[in-house]
Amino acid sequence: MIAGMEERDYCAYIVASCSHTLYIGVTGDLHKRVFEHKWKVYAGFSERYNCHRLVWFESYQEVAKAIAREKQLKGWRREKKIVLIEKMNSAWVDLSRDWYDYEPADLKRATDRMDC
Repeated sequence: MIAGMEERDYCAYIVASCSHTLYIGVTGDLHKRVFEHKWKVYAGFSERYNCHRLVWFESYQEVAKAIAREKQLKGWRREKKIVLIEKMNSAWVDLSRDWYDYEPADLKRATDRMDC
């Protein structure tokens, strides 16, 4: 479990590519969803633009609030999103960088996908 998060938390989150292309989403399982972004489990925007680095998130007890926040963020101009990210994470580090363990056979595959 992620520090500071309860079992039933919902999250609005932003993942970014190495070139700072942004993807905004909402999920009831941030750990699992970020893993899916990293491993490109689903075809789509984040897979196509290599958005796999968790750079910002907020947690909510109610799913409706998380969804409302996601919609709000999607309506913002890029500059405002960047200010939000940099308040929490000025260096744009991957906040999930220590969440996952890889088997030795998967290490090269994992690092190839995550290097900037």
